[in-house]
Amino acid sequence: MEKRRGILVVMLFAVICIIAVSATYIYTNPGRGRVADEEAIGVVVTILPQADFVHQVAGDKVRVTVMVPSGASPHTYEPTPGQLMEVSKARIYLKVGSGVEFEQTWLDKIIGINPEIQVVNCSYGITKQGKDPHIWNSPNNAKIMVTNIRNGLVAFDPGNDTFYAANRDKYLQELDTLDTYIHDRLDKNATNRVFMIYHPSFGYFAKDYNLTQIAIEHKGKAPTPKVIRDCIDNARDYNLSYVYVAPQYATEDAEAIAREIGGQTVFINPIPRDYIANMRNVTTSLAIELE
Repeated sequence: MEKRRGILVVMLFAVICIIAVSATYIYTNPGRGRVADEEAIGVVVTILPQADFVHQVAGDKVRVTVMVPSGASPHTYEPTPGQLMEVSKARIYLKVGSGVEFEQTWLDKIIGINPEIQVVNCSYGITKQGKDPHIWNSPNNAKIMVTNIRNGLVAFDPGNDTFYAANRDKYLQELDTLDTYIHDRLDKNATNRVFMIYHPSFGYFAKDYNLTQIAIEHKGKAPTPKVIRDCIDNARDYNLSYVYVAPQYATEDAEAIAREIGGQTVFINPIPRDYIANMRNVTTSLAIELE
C-alpha cells in the first residue's frame, strides 16, 4: 500500500512539472494566489457532506473536488492520480479535522503536492467524542462546520463576504428546521432509545438526541464470534427489530444478527450527497425502531 502511494505521488509530480512548463494561466493578483474573477475557486473536500455544505454557502463561485467518492470509505480510500491532479490546482482544502483516516494518511502528501493550498479545519469549535471522527452526522456540528467553511472562503475571497454570509445564514436556518424535525420524530418514545448499527458512525447523532448506539464493529475490526453473540443478546434485551448498515461496509455479520433476532437489516448512509434529505431519511428509519 505504501509503495502504491509513493508511485501515485511521483506520477503526480511528473505531471505537475509538465504543466508548469506549458501553463499560461493568468492571475489577477499572483501575490495572493487568486484566480481570475470569472474562474471558480478550486476547493477540495474529503467527504460528500462537506461538498453539500460548500455548495450551500458558495454556490457556483467554487469548483469542488471530493476526495472520497460515493460508496467509498474514508477509512480506507486511496485517491486516484486524477484526483491528485485536481488537488494540485486547488486553492483551499477543507479538512474534516476530526481524525478521519483519509486525512491522517494523505493530507501531508497533499500539502507536499500543493504547498500553496490553504487548509481550513471544519471541526474547529466542535467537542470531539473520543476518537469518533463522524462529527458531521450531528446537525449541531454541521452548523459549526458550515460556519467554518464560510470563514475559510471569506479569508480567501473577502470580496464575496456578504454573499457567503447570506447563504450561510439561510442554510443554518434549514439545519435548525432539520433539528426540530428530528426531535419531533424521535422524542415521542421515552423508553426505547437504543439502536444497533454495524459501523459506529452515528455516535454524535445519538448524543444529540439522547439515544444509545450499539455498534457491532469496533475500531475498524470485524466482530469476533463473542461480539456477535453479545450483540444478539443486546438486541433481544432491548427488543430490537432492525440492524442498521451502511452501503460502504460488508453486511454479512449484521445480516446474521438480524436473522437470529427475527429482524432485518436497514441501510442508512453516513456519508450522504444531500445532507438534509439523508438526515431526514435516517430519522425516519430510526423512528421505526424506537416505536
